[in-house]
Amino acid sequence: MENFKATILTGYGIQLEPINLIHEAELYQAAQHEIIWTYHASNAFGEGFYPWFAKALQYSENKQHLPFIVRRLYDQTIIGSTRYYDICVEHKRLAIGNTWYIPEVWGSYVNSVCKYLLLKYAFEDLQFNRVEFKTDLRNERSQGALRKLGAKEEGILRQHMILENGFIRDSVAHVPTLMGWSHPL
Repeated sequence: MENFKATILTGYGIQLEPINLIHEAELYQAAQHEIIWTYHASNAFGEGFYPWFAKALQYSENKQHLPFIVRRLYDQTIIGSTRYYDICVEHKRLAIGNTWYIPEVWGSYVNSVCKYLLLKYAFEDLQFNRVEFKTDLRNERSQGALRKLGAKEEGILRQHMILENGFIRDSVAHVPTLMGWSHPL
């Protein structure tokens, strides 16, 4: 992952910053909405935040993932997190996910802008050929958000993940279409 740098991505009132220890306290506060974690592989609510955060830092250090915090610029508030993962430099592909936001921004411009910034960086700067999204089959809200962006469903990955609580999750794979990443608003 030598092409991946700790890059800040900014646009349309949102800034994605590579996750860092200085973000811990404010990100903890953002994560304290239990509803966020309903369909996530891990649960960063309450005391679950600290192992989640430590793992995000470790993945970043080991260059396995590239996690970001999501900052709303008009008030400088951290409102969530997202990341690149399943990165395969050899085949120029990666996934965008592990995304969560505070509930007050659900359904707003925030997700569109974040995905736009991440897709633009992956395709234009990193020169990747494929970017994908994977959501829990039960998470209709996230699937709807991806459709709203113009992503196309490719299929269902059966028994794709084992969640922290032991549930064996089926995932829905989506890929962006040109229309879906060319403009965020």
